[in-house]
Amino acid sequence: MWISVTLQAEADKAEALSDALMEAGALSVSIEDADAGTEAERPQFGEPGHLPTALWDHSRVIALFDAAADPAELGAMLAEAARAAGFDAVPPFTTETVAEQNWVQLTQSQFDPIRITDRLWIVPSWHEAPDADAINIELDPGMAFGTGSHPTTRLCLEWLCEAVVPGCSVLDYGCGSGILGIAA
Repeated sequence: MWISVTLQAEADKAEALSDALMEAGALSVSIEDADAGTEAERPQFGEPGHLPTALWDHSRVIALFDAAADPAELGAMLAEAARAAGFDAVPPFTTETVAEQNWVQLTQSQFDPIRITDRLWIVPSWHEAPDADAINIELDPGMAFGTGSHPTTRLCLEWLCEAVVPGCSVLDYGCGSGILGIAA
């Protein structure tokens, strides 16, 4: 079990609060747009390394602590983190208990086989191939590399199915799973 603490912070203090919570003993910390899902939501776009200094005007800082933490000790950690981040007092916050889960299994449940063409499927290793007569690429998908679901990856895979013939040389100049090179 874990305790999730969600604090509200303005743009100029969210990052400092995140860092201070980690220093105070949080197991993990994330920052989200507190206005997400409202008219005030502000999506972030840009090139890596060139993001604005403050992500959102109103942030939600979420820290995860061990459920065995003493409530008084947790309160002291929050107070220390708030002081270190420049707050006069602990900002408004809520807590909730987070149950232990099999995160690998939960992540895997989000990925199903993907049909690229009549003859090409991308199949996570924990699934049976839906079409035994097709080319089934077994791949353990993740969030940071090609699974065939992104439109550009899918378009390239469709093109490979049409254009590549035996004897062709193909270079997958990516930095992910190598799905295009495998498919070729």
